[in-house]
Amino acid sequence: MEIKSREIAVKDIYDGYKDDDEGGVYAYGGRLTIRPEYQREFCYDAKKSEAVIQTIIAGYPLNVMYWAKTGKDRYEIIDGQQRTLSVMHFLDHQFQIHINKHSFYEDSLTDDKYNAILNYKFMIYICDGTPTEKLAWFKIVNIGGLELTDQELRNAEYTGKWLTDAKLHFSKANCAAKNLSSKYLTFDPTRQLLLEAALKGITEYQGKKDVTDYMSEHRSDDDADELWQYFQDVFAWTQKVFPKYRSSMKGLDWCHLYNKYSRRKYNSKQMETDVARLHADEDVQKKKGIYEYLLSREIDPFAERKLSLRAFTEHDKLTAYERQKGICPICGKHFEIEQMQADHIVPWSKGGKTIAENCQMLCTDCNRRKSNI
Repeated sequence: MEIKSREIAVKDIYDGYKDDDEGGVYAYGGRLTIRPEYQREFCYDAKKSEAVIQTIIAGYPLNVMYWAKTGKDRYEIIDGQQRTLSVMHFLDHQFQIHINKHSFYEDSLTDDKYNAILNYKFMIYICDGTPTEKLAWFKIVNIGGLELTDQELRNAEYTGKWLTDAKLHFSKANCAAKNLSSKYLTFDPTRQLLLEAALKGITEYQGKKDVTDYMSEHRSDDDADELWQYFQDVFAWTQKVFPKYRSSMKGLDWCHLYNKYSRRKYNSKQMETDVARLHADEDVQKKKGIYEYLLSREIDPFAERKLSLRAFTEHDKLTAYERQKGICPICGKHFEIEQMQADHIVPWSKGGKTIAENCQMLCTDCNRRKSNI
């Protein structure tokens, strides 16, 4: 692979700048692809974007950028997309910067500052090699930027129509998948985390080994309709089983819950009643565990563990032990308190509370046998 260094002025890169959304982002007279298929979406916030412009106006050096040659006098950015787009966006009148507590778009800057931006030169290394060599280089030259996520690295290996369509649904700041799931999931679509969540979900649902298996199988597809339909099914099911939204639902792995429990039947009215009851129960310490508890309680004898039920206090245990005079009420044998465990007299599942009056001390064996019943 051949690597050469060049200095290219901002005004030359900005020439012919065009953002065609999913059609691509281009500059440098249409010869530079700023956002190749495998690259991340723009994810600099306003503060970071302004810092790039302030750095340029001050004449300070930016980190080296990396382009790959894709044809005769044609290139794509390997590293430096966020910094390049920050400059393109500012020159395209998309955000303001602040100087001496005043706000300025590019067309309100003084001539010297505006020209300082246009004449600023990016230091760029341009590599010319095989696609495999360039993608390998892409993985290791992410210098001065955000560390690549696993899914961003996967995208580098599985470019094509399928990936482009998948990113349309899952990778934009206001994409359809984000709008559908924002109340339930916390993944950032621009870092490909929402796409990764959907892929992990459908991979599990179809019984495949890992995400790359699914991407490899579908990389030549014309669209990602199957993945998008699966994701819609997940949240249609979620809203049907739990019709009233609560903030405790956010952040759960709803794809996994759908995969595991969607084939079972549930009464949504009863589920809502039980959710409300459990939210009001002071013994339930983990409100986020309510949903999987309700989904699994009929098939998992240890489902209550998902709720992190409040434990009896040491005082409750000692009071019960003294009341029983150290005798296990099930086997009738005497034990030291260290050999016994606290247990609900009336089980929590039948309305028993975690209070001193409902506490009994059982020996370890009896408590284990009772828990397994």
